[in-house]
Amino acid sequence: MAKATIQYVCSSCGAKAPQMLGRCPVCGEWGTYEEEIVESRKTKDRFAQSSGNAQPKRLQDVEATEEMRIDMQNGELNRVLGGGLVPGSLVLLGGEPGIGKSTLALQVLMQLGERKTFYASGEESVRQLKLRAERLAGNAENLYISSETSLERILDQVKEIEPEVVVIDSIQTIGTEAIEASIGSLSQVRECAARILEFAKTRNIPFFIIGHINKEGSLAGPKVLEHIVDTVLQFEGDQQYMYRILRAQKNRFGSTSELGIYEMRQDGLREVSNPSELLLSTAREGLSGIAIAAAVEGVRPFLIEVQALVSSAAYGTPQRSSTGFDGRRLNMLLAVLEKRVGFKLLQKDVFLNIAGGLRVQDPAIDLAVLAAVLSSNMDIPLDAGTCLCGEVGLAGEIRPVNRIEQRIQEAQKLGFKRILIPAEQVERLDARTRRNAGETIEVVPVRKVTDAFRLLIKKD
Repeated sequence: MAKATIQYVCSSCGAKAPQMLGRCPVCGEWGTYEEEIVESRKTKDRFAQSSGNAQPKRLQDVEATEEMRIDMQNGELNRVLGGGLVPGSLVLLGGEPGIGKSTLALQVLMQLGERKTFYASGEESVRQLKLRAERLAGNAENLYISSETSLERILDQVKEIEPEVVVIDSIQTIGTEAIEASIGSLSQVRECAARILEFAKTRNIPFFIIGHINKEGSLAGPKVLEHIVDTVLQFEGDQQYMYRILRAQKNRFGSTSELGIYEMRQDGLREVSNPSELLLSTAREGLSGIAIAAAVEGVRPFLIEVQALVSSAAYGTPQRSSTGFDGRRLNMLLAVLEKRVGFKLLQKDVFLNIAGGLRVQDPAIDLAVLAAVLSSNMDIPLDAGTCLCGEVGLAGEIRPVNRIEQRIQEAQKLGFKRILIPAEQVERLDARTRRNAGETIEVVPVRKVTDAFRLLIKKD
């Protein structure tokens, strides 16, 4: 065996250097180089031989069959995964400490009922797992648990039990004897992930691996970890709120635009099938600075409450703060409000909040953001039965948005009397949507921001 040597690897881009560097010359990030031990030639040869003798095929000769999926008995998780869990896939679940990653993983295994499942934890003892399972109050008859940090022993246990779904918690706490490096190092994380992927594909067993995140909010470990796995799920949310959001950042078997919403409770995570009813406050009537936006995440429409507070700046430099909304986009919208509408906010603080602890990236809530800011600035409440939908351009025009029919139907279902949408899309609505909307909700076309404000702001 060749003598092990030390090299330094950038955790952001994977660039290698013979010595420690403060800044990566490839990606430009600071303080990302970490020490790792170079694999021996024997280990490299073993992986070179495990690739098999696969022969190339013509694309037209390959049979395209639909992937069989495992129903996880969890509607939100199935939606984010693209319809269920694909056998032999490797899913990486990341999130902040205490956000509920382990709770979600254990609860999903217990929901599978008669399917044989296996939960291996390198962070908790079997007694701690037992206490957590009792709190979740699920079906644990066919759930096997283990407290182990050796990857070889975990895979041996999987061979013995032959489960249908496996969870490893977490990838940073397990290690393999194939390389000489401390558990949690870049080389250990990369090697363990590669071994698990190879095992999952050859045995056709789906694996969930839980990953930690660093202080910047990205997944800890080498960037190659995200490239190795089939799906990367991000579990996020403010711990001060009860709601949790499950997003897919990468998905080889489905869309990355889907969203799953959960409510954290004492007995575990509860699926939120209709988030609009929970995210809207019933005490918003008569209050200024509140606007209702029709948003869409993936193919799922829901209504959210946009709150704004505009006050005189207490210090020389006015503050611009946003929670759940991009701060740079807020600055752009405020510039549009000043340039195109004529409202001066240079000497005023502007605070924006998306109620419920959600983080929304849909540009269709731009109009609701400006309406909430204007309502707070003038201290005039908006009509509680009106919701808004539209992207705002730099010229102050209201631009079209996607899935306008679903947004109208969601507002109609929740009892709203009026919805403001881009004028260009009113003519494109199909006859069925127009007929159904005309009965219970008024669809109002708007072309510019000023047109929308004239309809919303009516002084006594």
